[in-house]
Amino acid sequence: MRQPRAGALLVAVLLVAGCGAGRRDAANTPPATAPPATVAPTPSGSFNPTDIAWLQLTAAMAERLLPVLDLVPARTTDPAWRRTAAQVAAAQRADLDRARQLLAEAGAPTTNPHEGHDMPGMVTAEQLATLRSATGAPLHRLLAGHLRAHLTQSVRIATAEQQNGVQPATIALAAAITRNATTHLTHLPPEPT
Repeated sequence: MRQPRAGALLVAVLLVAGCGAGRRDAANTPPATAPPATVAPTPSGSFNPTDIAWLQLTAAMAERLLPVLDLVPARTTDPAWRRTAAQVAAAQRADLDRARQLLAEAGAPTTNPHEGHDMPGMVTAEQLATLRSATGAPLHRLLAGHLRAHLTQSVRIATAEQQNGVQPATIALAAAITRNATTHLTHLPPEPT
């Protein structure tokens, strides 16, 4: 069994995630320097701090992406984008539900420690406003960029969880997210030229 190195693992997950407040462009580039990480209280059961940090970040990322995906049916008639948005949204909702269940099992705080943070893979309020007014090719370009950034970051942090987490159900969720995100990345509709 892996020995948890609580502080080091939590810092590693947060650094991989690029956790920090600050504005991101459409590509969601990471900050130049990472802010200092704070160690959460030790959760109960077989969860280590990496498991908890990853679950919290996964939930926060899904919460930011779902409003984007919910816009698609009203903003485009393109069947490929509508299908992609529906498939990714269904996966995100299932992942969010499972992450919340696991956080509850761990006895982790119910608050979102990433509230207000603009991290790689997260759509900002400004970007969401832009999406709300876009249609056609501009919308499809924005969607492609945001989905690619979100799915790529999801794979990065899920991989870190698989390498450093200890809770079997959490590691299994990370593996499923990695598989699903990789599949969604390969099936994104082509960006308009």
